[in-house]
Amino acid sequence: MIRSELVAAIGRDHPDLSLAEVERIVTCIFDAISERLAENGRVELRGFGTFTTRARDGRTGRNPRTGEPVDVQPKRVPYFKPGKEMRARLNVSDS
Repeated sequence: MIRSELVAAIGRDHPDLSLAEVERIVTCIFDAISERLAENGRVELRGFGTFTTRARDGRTGRNPRTGEPVDVQPKRVPYFKPGKEMRARLNVSDS
């Protein structure tokens, strides 16, 4: 699902809200999650999962075109861990 599909789905479920209002709500939620992660924080959505960041060490990579070594700086990357309810939904058998 892409962002516009999410906005449309929420709009269908809540016809009392305009699509512009739904778009602002979705933007606020994503911005809040991003800001918290940028502060090296954690966002837990019960029944869904937890967003955190993980540190990646610096390393020497290779330029795929030339094969030359390239220094890759250490960085933090986003990480998502699904909650128990999410894992249960994903692993329900269809039989």
